[in-house]
Amino acid sequence: MNRPARKPLRRRFLVALGHAIHVTWPVLSVLLAIQLALGLLIGFVEGWPLGDAVYFTFITGLTIGYGDLVPKQALSRALAIGIGFLGLFVTGVIAAIAVHAMLSALTDSGSDGERC
Repeated sequence: MNRPARKPLRRRFLVALGHAIHVTWPVLSVLLAIQLALGLLIGFVEGWPLGDAVYFTFITGLTIGYGDLVPKQALSRALAIGIGFLGLFVTGVIAAIAVHAMLSALTDSGSDGERC
């Protein structure tokens, strides 16, 4: 009895990753939108150009923090903390998506219902 060939692990991982991103995209997009809104508000309060505000948002959200743009106002600093916390959540969600996709790919049941 010939069984159909199973999808390679990489393909199963990519399919599971695509599905997980599709499911979690609303959460990710809201988190990123809030981060960007906070960054634009910081840019407005600090008088930064739009590009600098977006740059600051992602550098802070990714917890890199080069230090080339530093908020001076108390409100801006508080908002920057919010961007940092949201960045941790975004990183956590992305890591969870990758782990879920790998687990799904490794335990993907074939057409015969058996688990590997």
